[in-house]
Parts: sequence; C-alpha cells; structure tokens
Amino acid sequence: MYLSTARATDDAQGVERDRMRDSAAVRGVPANVFALGAVSLLTDVSAEMVTAVLPIYVVVQLGLSPLAFGLLDGVYGGVTALVRLVGGHAADRGRRHKLVAGLGYGLSAAAKPVLLLASTVPAIAAVLAVDRTGKGLRTAPRDALISLSARPGDQGRAFGVHRTMDTAGALLGPLVAFGLLWAAADAYDAVFVVSGCIAVAGVLVLVLFVHRPPPDDGSAGEARTSGRMPERTSMRTPGRTSMRAAFGLLRISAMRRICGCAALLGLVTISDAFVFLLIQKKLDLAPQWFPLLPLGTAAGFLALAMPLGLLADRVGRWPVFVGGHAALLGAYVLLLSPAGGTGMIVGVLVLHGVFYAATDGVLMAAAGPHLPAGLRASGLALVQTGQATTRFVSSLAFGAAWTMWGMTPAITIAAAALTASAVVALVLRPGAGSDAGPGSDAAAGPVFAEESSV
Repeated sequence: MYLSTARATDDAQGVERDRMRDSAAVRGVPANVFALGAVSLLTDVSAEMVTAVLPIYVVVQLGLSPLAFGLLDGVYGGVTALVRLVGGHAADRGRRHKLVAGLGYGLSAAAKPVLLLASTVPAIAAVLAVDRTGKGLRTAPRDALISLSARPGDQGRAFGVHRTMDTAGALLGPLVAFGLLWAAADAYDAVFVVSGCIAVAGVLVLVLFVHRPPPDDGSAGEARTSGRMPERTSMRTPGRTSMRAAFGLLRISAMRRICGCAALLGLVTISDAFVFLLIQKKLDLAPQWFPLLPLGTAAGFLALAMPLGLLADRVGRWPVFVGGHAALLGAYVLLLSPAGGTGMIVGVLVLHGVFYAATDGVLMAAAGPHLPAGLRASGLALVQTGQATTRFVSSLAFGAAWTMWGMTPAITIAAAALTASAVVALVLRPGAGSDAGPGSDAAAGPVFAEESSV
C-alpha cells in the first residue's frame, strides 16, 4: 500500500514537473533557451564593442596592411577551430555543458581588459587568441544546451530565438563603442574596460539562471506531444564519450555532407571585418563612423533570425541555409558595382544580415537531429571546427589577394568561388533529418547509425 502510494506520488510529481517545465516554454521555446539568449546578448555586447573598433584601430591607428590585418582577423576567427572539439568533448563527458560553457565565457571576459596592455601586433594576436579560445570552448556546449532543451521539431525555432537575442547584443555593442568614442576621441581603453565588465555580467547570468536539461528533454518531449515513442534503435548513444566516438559521427552520411559543405562555404566567405573595411575603403568613411557599420548587419540578423528559423522548420533547413549564401553573394555583387552612397551601404549590410539569419543557427538546427544526445556538443563542434578552420584560411587568402591584386579582383574571385560552392552544397544536400519539421519522422529523435538516408 505504501509503495503504491509512493509511486503514485512520484508519478504525480513527475507530471507536475513536466507541466511546469512546459509552461515555462513560450510556444515551444524552453526557459533555458531564453536564459542562454540573455547570456549571449550580454556577451555579444561585449564582443561586438571590440569587433567594431578593432579593424579601424589596427589598420588606421597602427597602420597595418590588409595582409597583416588578415592574419589578425584569421587568428580572431580561426583559433576557435583548435579548441571547439576539445570543448565539445569535455562538455559531453558527464554532461558538463554548463561548466565548460562557463569556463569559455569567463576566459573571454578576462581577456578583454588585457587589450589595454597590448600595443604590438604579436601582443594583440596573443590576447585575441585567448579571447577566441574562450569562444571555442563555449560555443558547442552552449548550442548543445539549446538543442537538448528544445524538442527536435522546434530546433529552428529555439535557435532562432537564441540568435535573435544574441544579435540584439551585436546591435547594442557597436552603439556602446560608438558612444564611448564619440564622447572621447580615440577612447579605445574605455571600450576595452567596459567590454570586460559587460562580459562578466554575462557569466553571472549563466551561473544563476541556466540549468542542465533533464535527460529526457527533446526526444521524450517530442514523444509526449506526438503521442508516440521514437525508435529505440535510432536513439542509441555510444557507451563511451570519446574523441574517437565524436569523429565516428562522420560515419553518418548526412553529417559528412553537412561538415563538408559548411567547410567549403566557409572557405569562400569574406569575414565581417573585411566586409566593413571594404565599405570604408570604397566610400572613404571617416574612422569615427566605422563602429556603426556592424549595426546594419546586426539589424538584418535581429529582424530575420526568428522568422527564418521558423521557415527552416517549416520548409527545410538546408534550402534556407544555402539561400543565405545567395544573400551573401548579393552583398559581394553590390560591393563590386559602381553604386555608392547610403543606398550601397544599406544594401550590403542588410544582405549581410540576411546571410547570418539564414545560416548561423539554421546550420546547428540542421545538424542537431542527426546526433545522439550524449554526443550532441561533440557533433556540433565537428561542424563548427570545419567551418572555423576554412574561415581562417579565407581571411588569410582574401587579405593576400587584396594586397597583391587590389580590392576589386579579390572580391570578384570570392564571388565566383561562392557561386560554385553554393551549387555544390545544393547538389550534396544532406538527409531528411536536416529538413526536419514538426511531425516529420526525422523530428522524432536524433539518428545514430552508420549511414542515414540521403
């Protein structure tokens, strides 16, 4: 009698926990995703303050060539490739996603004020490497927390909400940097100090409000709403979490294609900093206006991240992802055109924002359904590592092409290569799980098998 009563009480408490957890979600987006969005918002305010002033500081203030800046920009974007797999692997061992993400956020927060002491290129490169190491550690665990907190059919929606909040920070960061520089000319020290303080606030939000998802989040939640349980065989996770098991995910045909296409398209993507420098050089903008250029990209990203995330869940994630690169190609064409003035600036920056809204979170949403929960961070890190590595090469190559041949030939080569790469990505379309939407078979749970359907 006592045991049956206890079991009934436990069952009632379990139902109540599920009800409370579901009520915390806003139209399929759990509270955990909003908390992670707040962390990213604060962190992006901090990061974009530095990003907004760094190109003009290095090229105009220190007088570096485009090739030298390409090296720094490659370090800024490429160092993360060296540690993303480490961060993903460490997070998957014992489900320590929050701990590893917190270490990454803390490392980046500590690096920001140290820029005050860096006055040479090697010193700046070293500080940027530390900052980007923090980003590399945190990105895969953070995205795994988002993916594990949301139902499979709501992956695009969840990442859309997160990227919207993240981009709100990217929109505010340049404004804060611009305000500081406007109040005091060349106040780069103030930018770096305020950036560090805001980053610390982001770490505190992570510690206080982000929680570890329950083991049954995602697949079980989907089963509750759909009225059926996912296949046991499709949910199997390897017994040990290891680097070998992580790389073993590449046995999945769709994962190979996603990783390969992400890496290929990363190789032909001109970095944000170079896009802004191209606008500044083409129109000869005054340095004090430079920090405002990222606002256009951030505004487009902010306005479209959620709608395009929902669209990806509805019509397919891969078409939306490749379509984002078509928007990037449009930005390249505008940079090559004789058009100038405000119209050209707005056009390039809006298309740049559309590119990020259609690719950043959508790529993670496309990969997530193919990965078992126990290796979710490691699998997402594989995709991110390939993309970050080729973007590092892209920065070096574009900086070298600009230095040797000039601005216009460099953009022309990038545009032609992007067109060819987008066609390849369409031909190598991954399996159905990348296009999973509500009610689809792929949305029932992650797939872990030697080969998935293509």
